[in-house]
Amino acid sequence: MAQQTGYLFVYFTGEDTEAGEQIYFSLSEDGLHWKDCNRCEPILISQIGEKGVRDPFIIKDVHGNGYYLIATDLRIATGKGWADSVVNGSKSLLLWTSKDLINWSEPRLIEVGIPEAGCVWAPEAIYDKKRDEYLIFFASNVKEASDVEAKQRIYCTRTKDFVNFSETTKYIERENHVIDTTIVEQDGIYYRFSKNETTKHVDMDYAEDLHGEFKPVHSEALAGLCGVEGPEIYPLQDGKWCLIVDRFATHMGYLPLITEDLASGEFRILEDSEFDMGASRKRHGGVIKLDAQAYERISRALL
Repeated sequence: MAQQTGYLFVYFTGEDTEAGEQIYFSLSEDGLHWKDCNRCEPILISQIGEKGVRDPFIIKDVHGNGYYLIATDLRIATGKGWADSVVNGSKSLLLWTSKDLINWSEPRLIEVGIPEAGCVWAPEAIYDKKRDEYLIFFASNVKEASDVEAKQRIYCTRTKDFVNFSETTKYIERENHVIDTTIVEQDGIYYRFSKNETTKHVDMDYAEDLHGEFKPVHSEALAGLCGVEGPEIYPLQDGKWCLIVDRFATHMGYLPLITEDLASGEFRILEDSEFDMGASRKRHGGVIKLDAQAYERISRALL
């Protein structure tokens, strides 16, 4: 069989099982049909911090130093509850590193939350070409002096090596609560997708600089989807883009949407017959494209 490029999906499965808030892997050749790894058992387990992992995200080092996996340090299954987690949650993100996607470091806790932060949720990262560094961004619930009550905002820190991190600063401020931001770059333009935590929709905007002024992109498809979160966006083999959103409100799992032009905001929602998310229910995670060697290596070790 000829070698194939493919995709790796890292995710958690939920808080309703003992090991659901840990990290699972799934593989796909086309980015739409997924095969769960390791007999649907977790690949990475955290025994530090809150001893749970949610919202994992994976990124490949642009200088060839392997892979970084970051995630939320949170375990709802302990009975802590959402109301307490948003105000008394961990101020740290979890970090694993790997050279080959098979052998992983022990997890580390990286404190990035500002002193006023009630939580650090859904961290993601993107390489900033202009500054030769990674921008790491995440949601925190913070009550500022002018706020009547605390609000979810997106904050960020920067790093070149995932060892040393800059001071955390505010990244996205909106009238509504905002969480679950993901960013992709195409032809020098950055496109952001963020969950409006007030309306439970995903909003889209764009800019030429990660620290520049972002302008909204109207999308009829996204405006019509309510009760979704955890957006992820990645290129398909045919040059199109796949946006997946987690239908958390209806417990129906991830739904893929396809576009040929990110700037247009025009997405086609796939029919159930056009995709297969695999045997396990996938909650907020991250997708990375693999080269042929990495795909075959994971297939041999974990499928």
